[in-house]
Amino acid sequence: MKKVMMSITAVTITLFWLIITSCRTIEANNAASGVYYVAVDGNDNAAGSLSQPWRTIQHAADTVAAGDTVYLRGGVYNETVFINVSGSADEYITFTSYDGETAVLDGSGFSTPDGDSGIDIYGQSYLIIQGLEIRNYTTTAPDAVPMGIAVSGASHHIELRDNHIHHIETHAPVDGDLLGADAHGIAFYGDSAPNSIHDIIIDGNHLHDLILGSSEALVLNGNVEDFTISRNTVHDTDNIAIVMIGFENTAPDPSYDRARDGVVSDNIVYNVDSVANPAYGGERSADGIYVDGGTRIIIERNTVYQTNLGMEITSEHGGGDASYVTVRNNLLYQNHVTGIGIGGYDELRGSTHHCIFVNNTFFQNDTLQWQNGEMMIQYDAHDNVIKNNIFYANDQSLFFGNLFTNNSANDVNYNLYFAPNGRDFSEWQWNNVTYAGLTAFQAATGNDSQSLFADPLFANMNAPFDFHPQTGSPVIDAGENLTESGAVDFDGRPRIQNNAIDLGAFEYRVLDETVYLPTVAAGQKT
Repeated sequence: MKKVMMSITAVTITLFWLIITSCRTIEANNAASGVYYVAVDGNDNAAGSLSQPWRTIQHAADTVAAGDTVYLRGGVYNETVFINVSGSADEYITFTSYDGETAVLDGSGFSTPDGDSGIDIYGQSYLIIQGLEIRNYTTTAPDAVPMGIAVSGASHHIELRDNHIHHIETHAPVDGDLLGADAHGIAFYGDSAPNSIHDIIIDGNHLHDLILGSSEALVLNGNVEDFTISRNTVHDTDNIAIVMIGFENTAPDPSYDRARDGVVSDNIVYNVDSVANPAYGGERSADGIYVDGGTRIIIERNTVYQTNLGMEITSEHGGGDASYVTVRNNLLYQNHVTGIGIGGYDELRGSTHHCIFVNNTFFQNDTLQWQNGEMMIQYDAHDNVIKNNIFYANDQSLFFGNLFTNNSANDVNYNLYFAPNGRDFSEWQWNNVTYAGLTAFQAATGNDSQSLFADPLFANMNAPFDFHPQTGSPVIDAGENLTESGAVDFDGRPRIQNNAIDLGAFEYRVLDETVYLPTVAAGQKT
């Protein structure tokens, strides 16, 4: 009996060592095939394996090669990381949190954090940054710019996915020109030419609680092209949430100095307000989504609410413009100043031209009732299309605010208007003339000859709002069939049904009568 027990013990020990050897072999193979690990209790002189991880993300960012994946174990890393490696077209380098854990880059551990960024990428390519939390990069120094993730030079093929970025802050004093205090959550600065930052994906990130000074939460500035900004949630910032910029002399060659050829889709933006931002002296001028000098951009299926200006499409720079931008199938509701603004805010600014605004749903914007209306038309807006939209005004009953007189060739038609005060007591302002009633506006301007004034019969008029049209809604099949409206509506359903387009962001379907489909609840990330 004793001999049998000894035999079993020997077998057990043998199996144990086989398992250990097998695990070590797997780890060695993982390292050889480009799988590495970093942990807060690791050592940069170790192998970088699961059982012998590296200590710093920076060591990985100096060491790995094309095709490698770096798994960051959960914990807090007090680092600012400069990524000094690139992947290749077939083999991206990925930095990601380990499954089920969250790696946190935290700037609060630095003795001199002024101007530091969580991750800095200059001139690198074929990189994926995924699933990280980046927080507490702050400054009190003028002209220092803390950022969650910063990308510059001629970087390309960069993917930022599912990162959580918050409490990036500037507390620097500002001078009389509103300069000196800046911070960004995510920033792409195309500061090279002719080589651009290009092939960019910014998807599924969550940005919030940012103190930005005169800068923005998520910005593409200068020579940046071929980008997708999708499924991000941006909220509780004191300046612009998402912006594409041109004409700021970011790129050394002016002919390349504008963000272009991109898509901004399926983002949720809310609680964006500059009223307490020292850089703006109490102004409410922060946009949810802003094209400031960009061109050839599609903005679709976004939800923007409780911002200062829901969206703005223009250029702040004289001689510049926002052009060939399509804004379609978006929801804009209860924004403070207006739903969408176009044209320069004074005669020293640039223009908005050849832009298309179709199948958007506007609901009770201009909550401050500053006489801007659901859509604000400013200096030098020409050759734009405004069609197939729903404009539902608040008690102010103003649809367009337009104090300037130099707007021309704007095609406005096939819209639906509604306000509690009724058709004859609602107002449209056009080239600095105010018209009471849709009939007077149509007769004087030639606009909206096929447009309607009627209740759109939304599914739910209270939060959480549901802007789907219900049975009998006048928006059903009332639109002009436009290829510019896109192939799908806000829900991703076919845009044309029954051979006609509905007005607003949603196509009607009978299922909406029995299945409650909330658009978005306040603060909800979908």
